[in-house]
Amino acid sequence: MAVEMLSYIERESPIHRLSGLTKLVVFLMWSSAAMLTYDTRVLVFLLVASLIIFKLSKIQLKDVAFVLLFILFFLLLNNIAIYIFSPQQGVKIYGTSHVLFEIIGRYNLTLEQVFYQINVTLKYFVVIPAALLFIVTTHPSEFAASLNKIGISYKISYSVSLALRYIPDIQREFRSISHAQQARGIDLSRNEKLFKRIKNATAIIMPLILSSLERIEVISNAMELRGFGKHKKRTWYSTKPFHKADWITVITSILILIITLIITFHDGARFYNPFQ
Repeated sequence: MAVEMLSYIERESPIHRLSGLTKLVVFLMWSSAAMLTYDTRVLVFLLVASLIIFKLSKIQLKDVAFVLLFILFFLLLNNIAIYIFSPQQGVKIYGTSHVLFEIIGRYNLTLEQVFYQINVTLKYFVVIPAALLFIVTTHPSEFAASLNKIGISYKISYSVSLALRYIPDIQREFRSISHAQQARGIDLSRNEKLFKRIKNATAIIMPLILSSLERIEVISNAMELRGFGKHKKRTWYSTKPFHKADWITVITSILILIITLIITFHDGARFYNPFQ
């Protein structure tokens, strides 16, 4: 059976053994470090570390290939949009202009603009592995328990858990309805033209929406009958206690954030400038 997109993938790895709270803290620290810095040296270090951690998780690239390609597509669109709306942003940031070639008007390609957009791309590549690992190595129930531990209401935490659990369910439901509709002669393959395939897809979307609404009602009634939300606090069956590895991981992530901030802002600027 194919691996569900953005769902928990069980493996025996050091990353899976960490507490959900640990992974949440590390993800927040790691994302903050990547977002706050434009120092290329720091970003390259974080990228290498991200790839090493991804390898340690034993998650295969094929397990997250579709989501990764989807994100990379939007990364490409983002880079194109940056150049269209601000082709001289790199020149403004770094204070110099080394023109590689002229296009038209202000749309000349400078080395500074290329360097700036490489940094933007590096930010994505640093955060993407961390985000994917956090989602696919953390069980939804454990994630809910982690959110509750940091002070978020257990009602909101449980809602997030249900949403994460529902992602693979809705994918399975989509495939079942798709196979049923194709058995009835509705072609969704590449043999049909694009607009015809989009039109045929509505035959799947409407039953999917109706079945989703029915599932929501069933879950809501079940939770209400069991008295969900009656008390201010609750216990969690799947929560993991903190171990030595969790403390080491959390402290390391905090130190990485602090060192990143020191390196980034030691001269009062966020940008590493190799042109001066």
